[in-house]
Amino acid sequence: MDVTDIVDSEFDTFDETTPVSKLRGAFEDSSTKTLLITADGDFEGIVTRRDVLSSHEKGNRKARSLVRPVPTIERHEDLREAARLMIAGDTRVLPVLDGETVSGVVRADDLLEHVQPYLSVLDAEDVYSEEVVSVDPETTLGKALSAFREERIEHLPVVAADNGEDVVGICSLYDVLEFVTREVQRSQGGDPNENMDASTGSHHGGFGAREGESADLLDLPVRNVMVETVGTTTPETSLDSVLETMFDHGGSSAVVELEGALDGIVTKTDLLESLTWTDEGRLPVQVFGADLMNETSREELGERIEEAASKYRHMRVLEAKVHFKEHDETFRGMPQIQARVRLYTDRGTFMATDEGYGDRHAFSLALNAIERQILEGKTYGRSKKSKDGEDLEKIYGWWLSE
Repeated sequence: MDVTDIVDSEFDTFDETTPVSKLRGAFEDSSTKTLLITADGDFEGIVTRRDVLSSHEKGNRKARSLVRPVPTIERHEDLREAARLMIAGDTRVLPVLDGETVSGVVRADDLLEHVQPYLSVLDAEDVYSEEVVSVDPETTLGKALSAFREERIEHLPVVAADNGEDVVGICSLYDVLEFVTREVQRSQGGDPNENMDASTGSHHGGFGAREGESADLLDLPVRNVMVETVGTTTPETSLDSVLETMFDHGGSSAVVELEGALDGIVTKTDLLESLTWTDEGRLPVQVFGADLMNETSREELGERIEEAASKYRHMRVLEAKVHFKEHDETFRGMPQIQARVRLYTDRGTFMATDEGYGDRHAFSLALNAIERQILEGKTYGRSKKSKDGEDLEKIYGWWLSE
């Protein structure tokens, strides 16, 4: 199954010399989240709504100061490859090239909508993140921004302050950036009626005028920007229904609840990643903070995890997640890295965090801690649903039949 049917020939293109102020205007005037940038007619890269909102570029600076390269794709490329390129390039738009010319784009929403009927073979519990970071309504915008940056996430469920479990809203990185940017412009004499919501392209209302510096804005509570209408789901809900919930709420995530309490979050990125799984017998390892991997590779991580698990109780690892985070400290030029490893196995879930100098050292220490847990039989959750045998046939059978 290829991308031919979902290529959109309508897209917005700007030259690299376009002022940033004009890019801001283009985002305000439409619901688009990504603009294609060219140089002398040749494709250079993209600028996203988030890039513009989070930048400190003056309005007269040029688009080239914000442009970033992304993968391109050909019109008859496989849908699964399109999903892989989106994940690898951290983009939700892929330019489609005919020779050297951009003839269209493939958007993540169109791709997911196209495969939505086939997502019913998987449930939310197969893809969602249980290590969810949440805030309460009184958390400051400054702390929310720190969480977005440190955890490398874009969505924060907002939970009731009294119990930390009841979901009362959701806060997105887009909404915080847009709110702060808009209020600074308003305090400087901007037009308060020309305000866009960075996550939906619509207009916020009801915040009232606020004066002061951006530092004061960062002390405001999350309740000022959170969206109270939250798309929710449960671990056993099929992914096609989860995606429908996201579409219905106009969001890119859904909160997972178990017995009415926050249990995790599933995003469109998770859905895209599920399309990249293979049935070739290789351990699927999801790596967060892959840009910090200077000594290891995804393949090496998978091999070492499987080797470690094979030593104990004939354990079978079904999925692994590795998070890398860099600290400021260095030793002989080697940065201090925190590695968090979570293994989903047929005997339960194991998780450990440790720090070392360089990604290989940090990962080795965390994996050693996992091995000790396996020996002691300590688990952190239920076993992961297996994706082999008949399950794999369900997942991939539809693709092979197309």
